[in-house]
Amino acid sequence: MPHVAGPNAKATYHTVTALKRWSCDDKELPPVSDIKAIHVFDFDNTLFASPLPNKQLWNSATLGQLGSPDIFVSGGWWHDASILSATGQGIDKEEKRAWDGWWNEHIVSLVELSMQQKDAISVLLTGRGEANFSDLIKRIARSKKLDFDMVCLKPATGPAGQRFRNTMDFKQELLKDIIYTYRDAEELRIYEDRVKHTKGFRDFFFEFNRDLMAGKNQSSRRPIVAEVIQVAENATQLDPVAEIAEIQKQINAHNIQVKTGNAPPGTIPYQIKKTVFYTGYMIASNMTDKLSSLVNLAANAPKDDIRFLANSILITPKPCPKSILDKVGGIGAKVRWKVTGVSCFENKLWAARVEPVPKSAKFYSENPIPTVVLAIRKNGRPADAARIVNWHPVPESQAYEFDSVVGEKQMLRIEEEQADECEYESYFPNKANRRAGSHEPQHRSNEHRPHNGNGRGRDDNRPNTYRGGNRDRGRGGNRNPSYGTRGGHRGSHRGDRGGRGRGRGGGGGGGGGPSQYRSLDDPNHGQPSHDGPDAFY
Repeated sequence: MPHVAGPNAKATYHTVTALKRWSCDDKELPPVSDIKAIHVFDFDNTLFASPLPNKQLWNSATLGQLGSPDIFVSGGWWHDASILSATGQGIDKEEKRAWDGWWNEHIVSLVELSMQQKDAISVLLTGRGEANFSDLIKRIARSKKLDFDMVCLKPATGPAGQRFRNTMDFKQELLKDIIYTYRDAEELRIYEDRVKHTKGFRDFFFEFNRDLMAGKNQSSRRPIVAEVIQVAENATQLDPVAEIAEIQKQINAHNIQVKTGNAPPGTIPYQIKKTVFYTGYMIASNMTDKLSSLVNLAANAPKDDIRFLANSILITPKPCPKSILDKVGGIGAKVRWKVTGVSCFENKLWAARVEPVPKSAKFYSENPIPTVVLAIRKNGRPADAARIVNWHPVPESQAYEFDSVVGEKQMLRIEEEQADECEYESYFPNKANRRAGSHEPQHRSNEHRPHNGNGRGRDDNRPNTYRGGNRDRGRGGNRNPSYGTRGGHRGSHRGDRGGRGRGRGGGGGGGGGPSQYRSLDDPNHGQPSHDGPDAFY
């Protein structure tokens, strides 16, 4: 006779026919008597290297917004299939090449072994929404010739009318049905990359087996040996240009819904804006190591708290007005420099003094001397470079020459679209930081200063303080204490989520490792802290 769940459960008969209703695949399940093992594989960043928002593109508030299911009418990063479809070169090309390079090949091999094991049932289990992702995820799996017995995504309601607070609730409810249905199975293995979910599964099976042994479930089923395998994350990122384009498409579609009155009440239109931390002469990465070698540390000096930079020469610690950009040749203009001296300020900042090549070349800097900040300690500030008075000349062997390109250190953010906002105003997340009246501050340039023989062109001896730019305080901040979930229910608030992942493919990604990786169900995640200019200087 089919088993019925305990007194607190609805009258759900645990049969393979009932269990099949959880699966998005129309496939007959193996008989109960044949199964001795249950193998469950998570999808995102366990089996497949799903792209994550690039935290070198977006500020932390926007990373949080993108993780929420409520930021756009169509949902956020984890809720709109267009993002996953854009993985690699896009679905049209990647499906033909089976998304080569986007898999955790070790987990793929385990799935293939599970497929061959006659007494095992294999389950692909993900918290992504069934309505939006079932077809896409099945196409991705089949392109790799992975044939699961069950492909399970989170439905709006479960087969017995269950409603799920989050991804873990959904997965636990399904796992109970699988275990009760395949009551002769002796072991279960789950492969999971999220540390929080790994712990959640282990706690769940401990309590599940304890209740079975205590007879609380009114079931004849014996306890099951459950092993939860922690998988190293396999996160990736889209090409930065493709990522921005996909988010812009989502914003465009969202704004159309808002402006035509088809969005929920209170929904606001959005716009991608940029926060410029500083404008400078950017130094290529292949020159950074060479310049960093100019840092002279004592033999026993602590090095753990030193951050090496050597990546730019300041023009302005803010968005550079057009009048100044025109004078330096505009974004992309090239200037060659030569190191003429080095200095250490209070044992917390190391810098190199430079001059243009040739000396007569025009340049602009709001620092009293064009300077490359080479390294800083934790208590140092790049702004302190303007306070250096004593410079030590370098030998000819260290008088390095190098090229630079005029550019901006910036991050993007998503904020409410403002019809009356000019471009310069849009640079500042906090309106209080915007300049009243004129949008162009007073500047000093060597174009209209008398040269004093060293190419700097200062016409006075006053130090020009580096203000360090405008720290982002984005308006799209943390308004939903429950945050968003990867497959979560949609609510009336727009929550924040932190970013995670490492760089891949076409462009610069953030740092990898578990410290950047947080469950999208986790309200106590750590937000990335690199929103200020010092992080990029």
